[in-house]
Amino acid sequence: MIYNSIIETIGNTPMVRLNRLNKGIKGEILVKVEYFNPGNSMKDRMAIKMVEDAEEAGFLKPGGTIIEGTSGNTGMGLALAAIAKGYRCIFTMADKQSKEKIDILKAVGAEVIVCPTNVTPDDPRSYYSVAKKLNQDIPNSFYPNQYDNLSNSLAHYETTGPEIWRDTEGKVTHYAAGVGTGGSMCGTAKYLKEQNPDIVTVGIDTYGSVFKKYKETGIFDENEIYPYLTEGIGEDILPKNVDFSLIDNFIKVTDKDAAVMTRRLSREEGLFVGWSCGSAVHGALEYAKENLKEGDRMVIILPDHGTRYLGKIYNDDWMRNHGFLENKSFGTARDIIGSRNGSYQLVVSHKNDKVKDAIHLMNGKSVSQIPVLEDGHVIGSLTDSKLLSKIIENPELKDATVADVMETSMKFVALDSTLDVLSSMLDKEKAVLVRDDNHQIHIVTKHDILEAMTK
Repeated sequence: MIYNSIIETIGNTPMVRLNRLNKGIKGEILVKVEYFNPGNSMKDRMAIKMVEDAEEAGFLKPGGTIIEGTSGNTGMGLALAAIAKGYRCIFTMADKQSKEKIDILKAVGAEVIVCPTNVTPDDPRSYYSVAKKLNQDIPNSFYPNQYDNLSNSLAHYETTGPEIWRDTEGKVTHYAAGVGTGGSMCGTAKYLKEQNPDIVTVGIDTYGSVFKKYKETGIFDENEIYPYLTEGIGEDILPKNVDFSLIDNFIKVTDKDAAVMTRRLSREEGLFVGWSCGSAVHGALEYAKENLKEGDRMVIILPDHGTRYLGKIYNDDWMRNHGFLENKSFGTARDIIGSRNGSYQLVVSHKNDKVKDAIHLMNGKSVSQIPVLEDGHVIGSLTDSKLLSKIIENPELKDATVADVMETSMKFVALDSTLDVLSSMLDKEKAVLVRDDNHQIHIVTKHDILEAMTK
């Protein structure tokens, strides 16, 4: 068959049965291998859909410029569409993305602007904000906004879902996928549940993302947000493409578990895939071990190709330096907490406490920084140095409430964050917080890390 352009080859990717990683799991595990798309990722599907819908609506005109914030794969899909249709591309990316992703986008003619990761979405330096500003400043430009553009999920409703239903002959019982923009998870889930409402959907999230807690509690908890390394899943915003009613369960996966599983997929199944594929498979298999029964059939989406991650998870030195290889002994936040032998009790203040009482508490417990709580939630923090300077400037503040003088909250980190990751965070933060397996909150300071490193 002869195609008119490369974009006509998008879709109809193969389904492959896992043969080794599924040992001990009842039921059948299938993976849909999306790196067979021409841009080596499933983002090709929604990229062409967003472009063609924009053309039809008159938002994208001949000679126009496509501007998008991307983790790399959406940019590749948009770039291929732009080449076929004659558009210019400018992409903004967070600096945590792999160098390979940046180089690949440049190779297909896109301009790439790298932005800092550790800023809030509404910060003018974030890759979201920079893309929006460029769209405002450049005439005849189009900002697809994959997060809120419902053409994203519609692309998967029209293609990915029908393909899975067709290739499994309607015998799929469980569907699992990573959740980032939400398009592939929710568009596919919507189609599958329309065919069979009993199909169970499992969304894979990462530590540092808000999705799982929001699904389970309805609370957008900013304390859940902290830097993580995995690319392509999880968010610190709620994209319009994420329809939580279509996601039955969420499973969170650590950076390390995702990276290790990604390498196992390559070595044990011959699937040379990207980092979020490891997240999806690890989380889906954890769910399957407890919930699948004989005769069930789970389909997991593998979003992209391993070439995007040669300098990271497929690089032994990078993996070793991040404590992700078993032959490198890095301590973790879990180890620090375990060394406290269960006798630990977090010293806290509450927003309505008097400042002078908080100072007496800190002095009595010999601590220099404590979190501030309201109804059991961390809402701020106190540090002795900042308190001292404020009271010297205004002695009457000692009779004020803690809410009047508290600083921003300490960041939460994952329980299995390694010491080097914790150390890099504490270059910017006064201390960090972590929840143990029993949901008890612990504080980790630079002193804790130094002590752990010298044991």
